[in-house]
Amino acid sequence: MSNIDLKPKTKAKIKVERPKLHKVILVNDDYTPREFVVSVLKGEFRMTEDQATKVMLTAHQRGVCVVGVFTKDVAETKATRATDAGRAKGYPLLFTTEPEE
Repeated sequence: MSNIDLKPKTKAKIKVERPKLHKVILVNDDYTPREFVVSVLKGEFRMTEDQATKVMLTAHQRGVCVVGVFTKDVAETKATRATDAGRAKGYPLLFTTEPEE
């Protein structure tokens, strides 16, 4: 038997790329009550009363407002759950997602 070292001298470095982020956007409508929008933002996005009110008012004034930025799966899940909460009460509440630039 020979004393040859068979271990490689260099190690492969694995490069891990960060996941792409997506914005969750609240789209304003003229039918969903403001209090309901605030309650959805507090429940689904863990916002305080003040934060949720500011987001709701921004969407009301500008037509849309970014609620938060998450990985794609989390953003889509939160947007779907928040939209479904409105639909369950008969409101046209809409949250969408789009890739962050």
